[in-house]
Amino acid sequence: MKLLVINGPNLNFLGIREKNIYGTQDYDALVKMIQEKGEQCGCEISVWQSNHEGAIIDRIQEAYFDGTQGIVINPGAYTHYSYAIRDALASITVPKVEVHISDITGREEFRRVSVTAPVCHRQIYGQGLAGYLQAIDAVLELAGERA
Repeated sequence: MKLLVINGPNLNFLGIREKNIYGTQDYDALVKMIQEKGEQCGCEISVWQSNHEGAIIDRIQEAYFDGTQGIVINPGAYTHYSYAIRDALASITVPKVEVHISDITGREEFRRVSVTAPVCHRQIYGQGLAGYLQAIDAVLELAGERA
């Protein structure tokens, strides 16, 4: 199965920014963890990150054409206001799971609203980096690859 993990703005600064919220592991550790998960489940998982809204939309649209069978997305701050990313996600029908490292429901008021979650099949938050592994499992389950 071909999966895509999309990371939005500032995720490349894991281990640098707000360690008390996002932890001390860096982005490379996250990518390695996801790659190991891909090996374990026999999936081809591409991990991609951008700080630019249009680039994220372009990558979602590319997924429509490149055989991607499921998407895990952490839109970062775009979660809360990017109707453009929301519309791009709504345009494709593969299983999609939104993931957040922190518990967005217990943070600032503006972080409690996700405009992208309603067009995803599930949302996982507050599980740290392990939330990505849960999101991959959820995509596999939604795709019928796991019971």
